[in-house]
Amino acid sequence: MKRNAWVMFWLLGLIWGSSFMLIRIGVHEFKPAEVVFIRTAIAAVGLGAVILVRRIRIPTDWHTLRGLGIIGLGNVVAPFMLITWSEQFITSGLAAVLQASAALFTLIVAHFVFADERITPQKIAGLITGFIGVLVLFGGEMNGENSLAGMAGMVAASFCYATFTTYSRKIIQGNIPPVMIAGSSMVVAAVVTAPLALFSPEGFTPLATVSSQAIISMVVLGLLNTFIAYLFFYFIVSELGAARASMVTYIVPVVGVVLGAVFLQEVVGLPLVIGGGLIFAGIGIVNLRWRLPSRFVQGRPAEQGIKP
Repeated sequence: MKRNAWVMFWLLGLIWGSSFMLIRIGVHEFKPAEVVFIRTAIAAVGLGAVILVRRIRIPTDWHTLRGLGIIGLGNVVAPFMLITWSEQFITSGLAAVLQASAALFTLIVAHFVFADERITPQKIAGLITGFIGVLVLFGGEMNGENSLAGMAGMVAASFCYATFTTYSRKIIQGNIPPVMIAGSSMVVAAVVTAPLALFSPEGFTPLATVSSQAIISMVVLGLLNTFIAYLFFYFIVSELGAARASMVTYIVPVVGVVLGAVFLQEVVGLPLVIGGGLIFAGIGIVNLRWRLPSRFVQGRPAEQGIKP
């Protein structure tokens, strides 16, 4: 199960890395609330079908329903709206880079919530290394296209993810299937954003006026980047813990910047190579377990190794 979780971890990094490009394409023709409603409605239908096929019991007690509602608002509605709104004012590459700050927030929040997520010198070293890489990318992507408000919105979204990802692990520990958490979150998000998208003063953007590229981007964003990705994510949280699951945000900036450069002609320079290398080094430092030579443990010589 751990091996499967790590495979999903890397796939999720690639999938979520492309989300910023898709959102950037979408907000050129759809309003932010419409983008969030479309992606969460698609995901809600898909996850609801999974729940029905698996015959998973839907919770009915108020305590559980309240928790699921909080996760839906804090881990989906708020960050999705903030990210989508922000990408009107910053490039997709910079948005992806700023998302990585969620790892720092999660490490701090999880330290105070879970006994098995304590901050250690190794985690600090890995986090500092990765965050230096984020700063390198951040500095390289700063230009006149990006506003302070847009960047602040992305940081706020990262804080939401960190806080409510940790909270969601407490719900998972309560024996609620991850797919139920994901499905209920998307239902909450679709219901909350539906009035904003469908009944705004300007009305819903007529599909006849929208390009096929924007429509396809929204469908992919809903099916792959939200429906499938959230199935992956909650499985990863349950298997690897909130802090390690959040490290997927270190992969996202590299993927996001590359895709933005290739498909949206966003400028990329040397900071991508340097920053990307530091980010992956940070992931390695945090997640590798070091094994001391047995001569220090058992009194006889042995080779020092790294146990992944």
